[in-house]
Amino acid sequence: MIDVCLLGTGGMMPLTYRWLTSLLMRYNGNDVLIDCGEGTQIALSRAGFSPNPIDIICLTHYHADHVSGLPGMLLAMGNADRTEPVTIIGPKGLNRVVSSLRVIAPKLPFLVECIEIDGEFDTFYFEGFRIEAFKVNHNVLCYGYSLVVDRQGRFDRERAEAQGIPMKLWSRLQKGESIEDNGTVYTPDMVLGGARKGLKVTYSTDTRPTESIMENGKGADLLILEGMYGEADKQKDAREKKHMTMYEAAEIGRELDVPELWLTHYSPSMGHPENFKDAVRKIFDRTVIAKDGRRTELDFTDE
Repeated sequence: MIDVCLLGTGGMMPLTYRWLTSLLMRYNGNDVLIDCGEGTQIALSRAGFSPNPIDIICLTHYHADHVSGLPGMLLAMGNADRTEPVTIIGPKGLNRVVSSLRVIAPKLPFLVECIEIDGEFDTFYFEGFRIEAFKVNHNVLCYGYSLVVDRQGRFDRERAEAQGIPMKLWSRLQKGESIEDNGTVYTPDMVLGGARKGLKVTYSTDTRPTESIMENGKGADLLILEGMYGEADKQKDAREKKHMTMYEAAEIGRELDVPELWLTHYSPSMGHPENFKDAVRKIFDRTVIAKDGRRTELDFTDE
């Protein structure tokens, strides 16, 4: 199960009623934070979470509304006596950006490991899941992210018995381990059926519509995209500033036929994004005009 919480939904600057865009995902004992603008600690607290368990921080790009809260977040972890390492993933220049921001957080009781994304697409593997980064189209180098959990096939007792595989090895094979026993090598595929549908959350903001979003959003159980503008006269601004309108995001959701699309990263000039709900849902009726703190749990199907 993936626990997903959209901590804030604002773009450019935090408002009294809307924090900057940031996403928290929890899976298998790991907390993954995407983006950390000013005020993210407050948004995290209001949603009922703590900074201390965050293991991985993914940064989409280095505009202030996506990174300026990082030093305070790291200091909060340190003040909570954290000692486990924190992994930060981001575009080229990550080491320089984090080093600069850490001028005000130079001493921490844990290691900060920075991993820079290499090329148009990159994959990072963790225990039980992976994070896929894909390049999008903003006015600086920017990436979207997918958190992907694969799911192996069911254990097939009849196949195991038919092949004479010792029962003492079943559990280890079921966990994906290959085993040599009395000169015979046993592999997981000997006892497992075909792979079942896993879980996938795809997130992309600060971008024009791109083929990379279409490609990497395939099969997503939840798609989260920016809806910077809802006003009819903002299409030119969206093109010039390399952002996406609510309607362009809805068209992507419709093309991908995702179970649900959440919009986020609203312009501070757009006081009531919900006013555009009906127009957006005419394009894709499973669109949610998300608010700060929106949360869901994604679970495996029973197939």
